[in-house]
Amino acid sequence: MLPRIKDVKALKDYELLLTFDNGEVKSFDVSPYLEKGNFRELKEPNVFYSVKPCLGSIQWSNGLDLCPDTLYMDSAPLNNE
Repeated sequence: MLPRIKDVKALKDYELLLTFDNGEVKSFDVSPYLEKGNFRELKEPNVFYSVKPCLGSIQWSNGLDLCPDTLYMDSAPLNNE
């Protein structure tokens, strides 16, 4: 099983700062999703910045979420440890 989300912070330019339960901190770019279905709603700053950790993943106030495995595999490490 891949690591799960412990904490999340929304940053400018539709980036998320993700802290995983194994201690890794990574950056995830949400912008590629913004033209797909309900993810268009995340263009609204109040919705995008509402993101919170939820059951090992993340969820926005409108109920949208992303798979924790996708978040881990497609995010970029913040340093080269």
